[in-house]
Amino acid sequence: MDTQETSPSVLLFFNNERFIFNAGEGLQRFCAEHKIKLSQVDHICLTRVCSETAGGLPGLLLSLAGIKNGSPESTEHVDIWGPPNLDLLVNAMKNFVPHATMVKAHIIPRSDNVMVHGNGAALASSLHAEELQAEGKFKAVSISAILLTPTHLDGSHFSSNDTSIVYICNLHDIRGEFDPRKAKACGLKKGRKLGQLQNGISVKSDLLDIEVHPDDVIGPPIPGPIVLIVDCPTEPHAQELLSAQALNAYYSDSQSNSQETTKVVNCIIHLSPATVVSSPVYEKWMRKFGSAQHIMARTTRKHETTPILESSARIATRLHYLCPQLFPAPSLFSVQNDDVAAPNFKVLVEGSISKVCGISAENLLKFTLRPPRRLGLDRSSVQNRMTSSVFVKELLSEIPEIADAAKNISTFWHKPKEDEADLFTRQDSEVMTGDPSLAGHAAPRCLDNVQRDDLEIVFLGTGSSIPSKYRNVSSIYFNLFSKGGLLLDCGEGSLAQLKRRYGINGADSAVRNLKCIWISHIHADHHAGLARILALRRDLLKGVPHEPMLVIGPEQVGEFLKDYKKLEDLDMLFLDCRSTTVAKWDDMEADSIFDKDHQMSSEGMNDESRDHSVLTCLSEDSSLLRCSKRMKPSTPVDDIKLLKHFKKVLSEAGLVRFISFPVVHCPGAFGIILESAERMNCGKVVPGWKVVYSGDTRPCSEVIEASLGATILIHEATFEDGLLEEAITRNHSTIKEAIEVGRSAGAYRIILTHFSQRYPKVPALDEVSMQRTCIAFDLMSVNLADLQLLPKVLPYLKLLFRTME
Repeated sequence: MDTQETSPSVLLFFNNERFIFNAGEGLQRFCAEHKIKLSQVDHICLTRVCSETAGGLPGLLLSLAGIKNGSPESTEHVDIWGPPNLDLLVNAMKNFVPHATMVKAHIIPRSDNVMVHGNGAALASSLHAEELQAEGKFKAVSISAILLTPTHLDGSHFSSNDTSIVYICNLHDIRGEFDPRKAKACGLKKGRKLGQLQNGISVKSDLLDIEVHPDDVIGPPIPGPIVLIVDCPTEPHAQELLSAQALNAYYSDSQSNSQETTKVVNCIIHLSPATVVSSPVYEKWMRKFGSAQHIMARTTRKHETTPILESSARIATRLHYLCPQLFPAPSLFSVQNDDVAAPNFKVLVEGSISKVCGISAENLLKFTLRPPRRLGLDRSSVQNRMTSSVFVKELLSEIPEIADAAKNISTFWHKPKEDEADLFTRQDSEVMTGDPSLAGHAAPRCLDNVQRDDLEIVFLGTGSSIPSKYRNVSSIYFNLFSKGGLLLDCGEGSLAQLKRRYGINGADSAVRNLKCIWISHIHADHHAGLARILALRRDLLKGVPHEPMLVIGPEQVGEFLKDYKKLEDLDMLFLDCRSTTVAKWDDMEADSIFDKDHQMSSEGMNDESRDHSVLTCLSEDSSLLRCSKRMKPSTPVDDIKLLKHFKKVLSEAGLVRFISFPVVHCPGAFGIILESAERMNCGKVVPGWKVVYSGDTRPCSEVIEASLGATILIHEATFEDGLLEEAITRNHSTIKEAIEVGRSAGAYRIILTHFSQRYPKVPALDEVSMQRTCIAFDLMSVNLADLQLLPKVLPYLKLLFRTME
């Protein structure tokens, strides 16, 4: 079981089939961390279809497709099961999941049975469970589904997208044991006939004139264990669950069931939130089961200190020990203030009071189903308690000299001002030579007396392709403090990374105050976490006056969001990256000038004379015609309206430029330029900072031109220098190429990101490159005030990771 940061996932593994129930964000990272192989997954069963339960599905499908395409089993597909709105998700994913043939969606039909209560309220009641069937599948287990589609008491229905599913997993019965004594009594000799009987075939007795049937010599079958997976997101769902007649056969307290006919449920995994589990309706339903083991997957264990991803937590803790200024202490966000212990219910069994066995789930908690002698809970794989002090102790044991390195780094932040000024004196003579490669060493004026609440860049994900236990996929959070924040790219798990950086409350605040989200291109590792972030913001701002979130991205991302919004409202507006290029911003400005001039020239005219005047001017004066063509924009009117609104949003965030530009990667791939407004310092005007993010790209003139004079260039460096051919083939950059782009543009600082996921390390850099370059790690937080010190930390990072080279 994976009780990760979104909806918990349940894995059922049998000899030949593997099932995953729900695929929330972070599932792949969790499985990579704990060496759980997902390559043989046959079925993905969703209890609901939303970002909470399926946020990790696109990335998982892409990974599975990649694995199977490279194997002899490439003709196999993954079966996905879910409620009727599953087709909406599958249709939306087609915008960026190219391996559609690898997916076979199975829609579990909705029951039309409706009961009418005495008060006139309608309540859908599931009279039977729908058995999941697929050719050649379900050889060891039968799985049935009960759909819960609640209604309000006034009879008005929930949205069809609010349907949830209860899965009933029943392992097949085990044939009873062969009894040699009964066989001898029936006159059977040792030989072939005994094997036939064990295979269910009747035989003629060897010594007696009778026919011997299997039941005569084989004991009763051992019933297969039964597991229920229950997801009730709201109390109305719980009411529907209580009335589901399809579950009557599993209730130990049902008067219609005898001891012989009752199907004994061995384990119930509750995916329902704690607020629902503790409701009277849900408690009443739980009391209907006798000795079942209840596992509460959504309750929080008090004083939890074990990180969900130990490898990434270990690296983050080590980085924090070495340089806390760039690597703040990671937040173990599994710790919450509103801890809810697993409920402890009492139930009457055969005239005595006993307690329902209910425990809180833990990561890697197992419930063994076979063999029967081992039936029950298994905590052998549950993580030992790991704390930051343990990680630090390990570090000091492995690299004793790291303690002195940490002390050296701390002196960089505690030098007297005059020493710091001497260390970073501007090299004006180099700047005056006109060589942009030399200008990068000079501290730009935008850093003059810069405050710590100006800008902080937080790298939420610095890896490429798929999430790994060391690096998450691409996402960068621009913290503008009191002015809000921006997200550049939003790969799967971005929300969890925000929680690791700021804690749960801090992450909520960051999401609530986002000004916009910008997506560089359609590849899933750059936007698969978008729906989860948007859904959280929607919930956080429910009932609060606010503007929809503006998402800026390539056309394909807009198509995905358009289709996905049929599944759940994301409270957002979309603007194509092409509408935020320099040309389109010029169109918007021209439209504003045109509207202003048109309004001034039209004052005092009626509508007819105004139209006639404009037409006459345009036909008689060719210069006016050319001017009109220049002013009347080619950008669609709706996009111009959004741009005008967005300009106001940017102004509130202290930004004056937000420009997308095309790069060389895939169709519709973009980079981004961000520039802040000027500010006053000691009576002097100080220029604003300029940050450029390349997105995924080959080295190209567009990035160099955009990065001219940049304060920071964040450039992808997917491949090591020895893999140039692969970088060219896949339209990515090597480390050396990325640094050269920044040097050519005269960028003051170059931060490399989007690394291969094979392992974390610091690449070898020459002395010149180290003077302006830094390597990004997950959760690294670069404050503008620390920018001058950034390259000085790099040699110490190499020391930290030397054992992982």
